[in-house]
Amino acid sequence: MELAHFDHHTPIAGTTLFDGEQAMKGYQLNKMCYSFNAAEARDEYLANPEAYFDKFDLNEAQKQACRNANVLEMIAAGGNIYYLAKFAGIYKLSVQDVGAQQTGMTTDQFKQKLLDAGK
Repeated sequence: MELAHFDHHTPIAGTTLFDGEQAMKGYQLNKMCYSFNAAEARDEYLANPEAYFDKFDLNEAQKQACRNANVLEMIAAGGNIYYLAKFAGIYKLSVQDVGAQQTGMTTDQFKQKLLDAGK
């Protein structure tokens, strides 16, 4: 079986490729999200998100993406989905909520799409 060749330099429409450049761009954002493994960090964030952004030296695009609780904006700002899952949990965003954001649908529309696909 021959494997298809993947050129990591070819953009995928609508997708932000998480590569070394994105990792460096999002280091502070991902470091902040990793901190949410600790309950005390989640509590500190919820008590004063702006101070928490400053604690981790987030840039303005990262701060705004967090304020918007928008995972796609956070990915564009260098976020890694595995770390962003910790952030999503703080706001009680389900996998369906994140999927809806990624497809530009409401959560109810996205859930219906999933149900329809399973028929």
